[in-house]
Amino acid sequence: QVQLVESGGGLVQAGGSLRLSCAASGRTFSNYNIGWFRHAPGKEREFVGAITMNGRSTYYADCVKGRFTISREDAKNTVYLEMSSLKPEDTAVYCCAATTTFGGSSRKDVYRDWGQGTQVTVSS
Repeated sequence: QVQLVESGGGLVQAGGSLRLSCAASGRTFSNYNIGWFRHAPGKEREFVGAITMNGRSTYYADCVKGRFTISREDAKNTVYLEMSSLKPEDTAVYCCAATTTFGGSSRKDVYRDWGQGTQVTVSS
């Protein structure tokens, strides 16, 4: 099991940028594929993007492609979600999740370990 803690959320105006961090502890971080999901009030939790354990491949939901970038720094046991050109509809609680299988998956059920999330609010 790996413990995940997100940070970096906040209030930003539309068109602005934020960088979220997902810090891991407990197990060998480089053995984990990491996904980012978001949950807005009244909506289902949705896939944002993912990065494989070797960092060579990233995957994004169509709604964020070209605006969001995921990277990882294994020396710091951290995965980043760089968000730019933010829109009010990006407002949500953003969570990272870890799995040792199914690298890049958008399926919530393949991720075993989840962080508590960090709130991102984009004002118009």
